[in-house]
Amino acid sequence: MHANRSWASSGPFLGLVYFLAWVALWPGHQPYWVLPFGFRFGVLLLSRSRAWPWVIGAELAASAFCDWRAGSHFGVLGFVAGDMPEPLIVAFTLWLLRRAHLHASLDDPDGVARLLLSAMLTALAATVGNATILAALHPASAFQALTDSLGSDLLGYYLGVLLVVPVLVLLVRERPGRQAMAALAIDGLLVLLPALAILITLTEYSPHAQYARVLSLAPGLFFAFRHGWRGATLSMLIISVGLNLTESMTGLGAPTAAAHLFIAVAGTGTLMLGAATDALRHSSERVAQQNSHLAEANRRLDKLARQLRDAARGNLQAEETQRRHMARELHDELGQNLTAIQTHLKLAQGRLRDAGLDDISTSINGILGFMRRALHRMLDSLRPSVLDEFGLDRALDEGPLRDMLAAAGVAYHFDMVGDPRTLDDDTRTAIYRIVQESATNVVRHSHAQNLLVRLRIGQRSGSTLALLSVQDDGDGLPAEPVFTGGRGLKGMRDRITALSGSFRIQPSVKGLHFKVLLRSDGVNVKPAPDSLV
Repeated sequence: MHANRSWASSGPFLGLVYFLAWVALWPGHQPYWVLPFGFRFGVLLLSRSRAWPWVIGAELAASAFCDWRAGSHFGVLGFVAGDMPEPLIVAFTLWLLRRAHLHASLDDPDGVARLLLSAMLTALAATVGNATILAALHPASAFQALTDSLGSDLLGYYLGVLLVVPVLVLLVRERPGRQAMAALAIDGLLVLLPALAILITLTEYSPHAQYARVLSLAPGLFFAFRHGWRGATLSMLIISVGLNLTESMTGLGAPTAAAHLFIAVAGTGTLMLGAATDALRHSSERVAQQNSHLAEANRRLDKLARQLRDAARGNLQAEETQRRHMARELHDELGQNLTAIQTHLKLAQGRLRDAGLDDISTSINGILGFMRRALHRMLDSLRPSVLDEFGLDRALDEGPLRDMLAAAGVAYHFDMVGDPRTLDDDTRTAIYRIVQESATNVVRHSHAQNLLVRLRIGQRSGSTLALLSVQDDGDGLPAEPVFTGGRGLKGMRDRITALSGSFRIQPSVKGLHFKVLLRSDGVNVKPAPDSLV
């Protein structure tokens, strides 16, 4: 980019290079193929406006030198009328187009379309200007001069821009890397050279030589698909030179307007196709890069989710450990104290009866019995001993949950398939806590008459799965269930999320029906042959 700025801003150096290039390109100034016009358009487009006087001055000097070498005798008037107006018209038109935000870009089809449209407008302005000057010098043939100019100069100017400007953009602003150049060179040797040889052969020996032009389009399309607009540019430039040389070498004379019209149409199509290929390739690269970033972000999110689940699971384990410890302490301390009080009361019961205090003894026994029952409920809530002593199936079927529901007048139905011993301790505890919380909600809030619990344990893809279904016929959820604060459904969700499970509320006509799916790490027990149903 730095080289591009110095090239475009150094007026004297640019003028010298432009003078030498204009003299070299002067033989390319022929009907229907005006390479100098394309060179002028490209240099003015790529250079800064303050360098334009050097460019125009160098062109006028080069044109005068070429006229002198060619032995032109038109004199000063012919030089002023023939050579000076065109570069001024082109510069003025490009200045207007620059104010309309014209940029030399070939990276996408829109940029190519804007560039070629600008080339067409500039060629039209130069053609009309030349025809107007010619009509002023020769009024008798003004209409014929305008018709000839529109027929030849317009096509030649556009074709010159089409062949030269993409090459200048390639050399000045969009230089390909070494790998791209190597690929272009290899494909040029393998594709372009054989294509030119076939073109010469068909042009010289085929009775339908004009069909060779159509076949010459194939390598242009190949390069456009494979190398984008850069490949299309180089291939069409080489093919156009090959068409001109073959038609001259085979004695067909100067290339016709139809031949160059074919080159203009084919070159426009291949350049647009190459730009579209580049845009699609860049878009695919950006999508691939974004997918890579998304994949990395997903990996980080998965890692964070695993860490959060591990932390939540650790919290649940710590909570259960604390519950177990508290249950043991309450059982050992408070339970023993209650037993000691009852023992002393029994020992003193005779003396209290003799003293007429038998009613006090009965009252104290009632209070102690109520405290013992409350202690048992608290211990069952903290850590039911039946879960540790008899396992999950008996804890759910015969434990304190059935007693609590029976006392509330709720019919409890429990059905299990599978071996709960294949589940790890965290999963067994979570299942019990979910059923326990459901039973508590049924007793306190739902006014249900029945509670149905189904548990299915089985193997899937080498893992132990537990499917828990809980359904009641109570009032169901409110219109807008609240999952924040307190326990209830939120506590269930937290437990299930900590174990990487899934929770889904089923639509039901009456009551609440939800299902829980948990994946267990398993234990060192031979799995039961039951499958998850």
